Amino acid sequence: MTDTPAALREAHHADVSGGWLRPAVFGAMDGLVTNIALIAGVGGGGVSPRSVVLTGTAGLVAGAISMGLGEYTSVRSANEQVAAEVAKERRELERHPEAEARELADAWVARGLPRDLATQVAEAVRANPEEALRVHVREELGVDPDDQPSPWAAAISSFICFSIGALVPLLPYLLGFTSLWLALGVGGVGLFLAGAIVARFTYRAWWSGGLRQLLLGALAAGATYLIGALIGVGGGIG
Repeated sequence: MTDTPAALREAHHADVSGGWLRPAVFGAMDGLVTNIALIAGVGGGGVSPRSVVLTGTAGLVAGAISMGLGEYTSVRSANEQVAAEVAKERRELERHPEAEARELADAWVARGLPRDLATQVAEAVRANPEEALRVHVREELGVDPDDQPSPWAAAISSFICFSIGALVPLLPYLLGFTSLWLALGVGGVGLFLAGAIVARFTYRAWWSGGLRQLLLGALAAGATYLIGALIGVGGGIG
């Protein structure tokens, strides 16, 4: 079987520019850890199963809304900052095109291109104002002005994934079980699976990603359970 070079295949890289993967992963992980720790804390304090469900549900709703709004504001603010810098660069290209072309050529020379070739390419780019703007922004800011993440995609993916993650440790209670250990165990399975799935995006070993996330979640749950047991209403778990 012939090994086709990656450069000749379409879509040989994953889509990392849509602005949904990071908030989705962060949202799911945050939802799992937040509600596992929250349930461990109130459960360790000896509250009733009904109070655990109420607390977990409140944490799910409040956290999902907070994550969605936070992601929207963060991504939109970043996009607006990029837009402001692009506008600044556009003005510089209109007022000082020669200086900007020299600056671009200097950047390429610093990367190892011969001075003559770098100058020729910079002049060729300068002949197309829109392309010159894109190239200068990429070189100077490290971003593509035409490929910015969507704040709505970030907000919605974060909201949904946080909700799903936060729901996992609540499932045993919602199904009629009253054991805190069972809820924490289900949450732990969710953490391991989430870490393993994320590892597949980054080509890490699935078990390594799963164990790492499980350990981090266990540390958070252990800390809040201890606090809940120390200052709680009854101590112990159901």
